[in-house]
Amino acid sequence: MARNKDAMVLLIDVSPSMHKALPEIEKVCSMLAEKKLIYSKYDEVAVVLFGTEETENELTKEVGGYEHVVVLQNIKVVDGQLVETLQQLPRGTRDGDFLDAIIVGMDMLIKKYGETYKGKKRLCLLTNAQFPIKYPLEGTKEDQVSTIAEHMNTHGMRMESIVVRGSLTGEANKSVMDENDNLLGIFSKKTCAKLVHVESPTSLLGALRTRKISPVTIFRGDLELSPKMKIKVWVYKKTSEEKFPTLKKYSDKAPPTDKFATHEVKVDFEYKSVEDPSKVVPPDQRIKGYRYGPQVIPISSAEWDAVKFKPEKGVKLLGFSDAKNIMRHYYMKDVNVFIPEPGNTRAILAVSALARAMQDMNKVAILRCVWRQGQGNVVVGVLTPNVSDNDNIPDSFYFNVLPFAEDVREFQFPSFNNFPASWQPNEQQQEAADDFVRMFDLAPPGKEEALPPGLTPNPVLERFYRHLELKSRHPDAAVPPLDETLRMITEPDKELLSQNGSVLDVFRSRFEVKENPKLKKSSRRFLRDKPTGSNEGHADISDEPNSSEYTSAVKVEKVGDATPVQDFEAMINRRDSPQWVGKAIKDMKNKIHDLVEDSYEGDNYPKALECLIALRKGCILEQEPKQFNDFLRTLCIFCQEKALSSFCEFLASKELTLISKTEAIDSEVTDDEAKNFLVKSEPKME
Repeated sequence: MARNKDAMVLLIDVSPSMHKALPEIEKVCSMLAEKKLIYSKYDEVAVVLFGTEETENELTKEVGGYEHVVVLQNIKVVDGQLVETLQQLPRGTRDGDFLDAIIVGMDMLIKKYGETYKGKKRLCLLTNAQFPIKYPLEGTKEDQVSTIAEHMNTHGMRMESIVVRGSLTGEANKSVMDENDNLLGIFSKKTCAKLVHVESPTSLLGALRTRKISPVTIFRGDLELSPKMKIKVWVYKKTSEEKFPTLKKYSDKAPPTDKFATHEVKVDFEYKSVEDPSKVVPPDQRIKGYRYGPQVIPISSAEWDAVKFKPEKGVKLLGFSDAKNIMRHYYMKDVNVFIPEPGNTRAILAVSALARAMQDMNKVAILRCVWRQGQGNVVVGVLTPNVSDNDNIPDSFYFNVLPFAEDVREFQFPSFNNFPASWQPNEQQQEAADDFVRMFDLAPPGKEEALPPGLTPNPVLERFYRHLELKSRHPDAAVPPLDETLRMITEPDKELLSQNGSVLDVFRSRFEVKENPKLKKSSRRFLRDKPTGSNEGHADISDEPNSSEYTSAVKVEKVGDATPVQDFEAMINRRDSPQWVGKAIKDMKNKIHDLVEDSYEGDNYPKALECLIALRKGCILEQEPKQFNDFLRTLCIFCQEKALSSFCEFLASKELTLISKTEAIDSEVTDDEAKNFLVKSEPKME
């Protein structure tokens, strides 16, 4: 077999205490076989049950013992029959001895592959470990486990131990479980083994990994701290997004008798001349063209190569920064891990010294990275120390990509502290909101985390694989209902909601919720056509019905003449780009200036006042008080210079003032200055 093929033995506990968990185990194991049919159809799998009434394995026939262990399927290439076998596991009647099952599984792998096979050999144990294992003829149980672990290392075997507890099984003797957990822990310490405890169906679903992806370095070279100081490092991917599987096109045109038919669909493209459509243009005569206005500009591949940015491969330190300066939400893409070059003692000591010094000083490093020669882009990221607690594992670093300026997405949410006192939440409302947020904590103190990230699978992918397996057996089958385990991931927890019903009721009672009625077409037309002077007796138009509905109806890009207030509110509420706030304020300033300048005997004053009030409110919400204050001062000076002092008097009668510190914390205007702001016209000079 090839080096990248996987040989796996499933060791499943079917004793009476596991009967409650077996339906979930059947789903998980059959799903594992289904995914292997998709990803690794040449992998080999065996199934061994323990805790059965019967005994059927080669070791019992050869040396005796190893009772109540049944080889349900010998090691063979995964197929559809394995999926059906795992979906209907027999129920056992005896207590399960997981150590006997491990030895039987190891014996199967050794006899099948010997010591020359260099592929992956692994055991996967699923048990609740609630019953004591038998005492060995010589030595202690710990000695026996250590001996088995040494044999695993000799034959290059790996093991995963999934211990099923909690709601999936019943109660048992704690001292026995602690002893068994200690024995399984010896495997983790002395061989390549992993021990996972699960207590819910969702955790069990994510604990059994379908594929073991071998890590591949993305960089091997120097971590350059300075031109004279370099550390040899290797860089691996720590995490990577699992993509949705690619669905290829399949052709059924091949004759059924053709055993070598691939049923693959190939797509070829032909490029033809516009002048002569019957003539096919060969590849060496083609050149890419790019639209620039009405024209198409041809750019050859040689010209592209000449202007391409070609950085040199390397990882260089730009500097250090306090860890508090790099927020968690700055991280982009996947996480990489920097480790010292294996076997290089100097590199291990250098990385350890640097990582521990950075941790002690609470510092992070900023790096400039080009992973490979010819890479077209440069990555800037943050290096975080990862000091190991295990003496056998050297210290390392985690690396996260940081955004460039064009990668930053600004979503401005003003703080409550910048709002007027009348808008601030009271103590009761704040307390209700705090309780409401705490209700959604998936890992409350003293309880197991509900959906641990490392054990929670992607429900979309799981749903797809289950449906794919069903369609492979029954092409006309309808989409089945959502599985209960996946429903626990995708839908709200009913038990959590019922336990916190009082929190929800208090939250509802502390806040007044009003329905935002939709604006009818006739009403919208009425607002658009309403005379500008119809509201001149009121300075505050924020209570105009349905104004916010208009602002969210369409994406406005400029403040127009017909409905400037609604256009301004629509622009300032847009969050697809940070530029809209600044553009809305600028457009509204220009609109107010034009209304005042083009006014005849004050006919535009009421509309200009409406726009000023909207601008004032928007500047408070967006924390831009200086822009409004400067504009209002400039506007008053302009009116006095252009013989439009009547507008200043109009503003004075409406008591419109500057934005003070009380209304916006960023304002430089005190309450007294805002109160005493005079918008009176200067006496006319003769």
